[in-house]
Amino acid sequence: MRTFRAETGGDLRMLQCSIWFKARGVAVDLFFPASAIKTAVMAESFSTDSLPADKIDRYGALAEEIAAVLEGEPNLVARMATSASMLAAAFPDFLWTGFYIVDAANPRELVVGPYQGTLGCLRIAFGRGVCGTAAAEARTVIVRDVEAFEGHIACDSRSRSEIVVPVFDAAGALIAVLDIDSARLGAFDEEDARALEGIVRAVFGEGS
Repeated sequence: MRTFRAETGGDLRMLQCSIWFKARGVAVDLFFPASAIKTAVMAESFSTDSLPADKIDRYGALAEEIAAVLEGEPNLVARMATSASMLAAAFPDFLWTGFYIVDAANPRELVVGPYQGTLGCLRIAFGRGVCGTAAAEARTVIVRDVEAFEGHIACDSRSRSEIVVPVFDAAGALIAVLDIDSARLGAFDEEDARALEGIVRAVFGEGS
């Protein structure tokens, strides 16, 4: 069994983390960047229980939580994985939440990225399905009933509605799409679109 304690020692750039192994009565002092300790604490403290019930307010609070957790993290995969995880946790109605990334080797094709849910499609061509349409037209696509969307790609047969949001980097280039499915018909509307567009803009675009 072990317990942890952290102290600054007057230097805010590094934190001393003392690990006490109670069974042997041994203490080991480790030093970590303050940013690493902060990120770990933020990740452990995130709880959907504190998010408002109202959908718009919930999105707003979640956006702040995501920004706080990702502060100082430049890695694109880490930002995508964390965003997908927190969105999926905050909205149980989301059946599949994740990213399809523009393939650097084939810029007219999307390849699956970090996601939460069942097995996703590996690759989707621009213009094909909801994700490909959003990528090709660089716009958010809301599908109230996937059965009514011509060319819909059924990666998960339980999906009944879907929203796909294009993801742009700080220079305005399309780098991915955020894909969210629900098992409920008509699960997404313009409020979801505006909120999700704001989150991806802050995480990957002008606010990143």
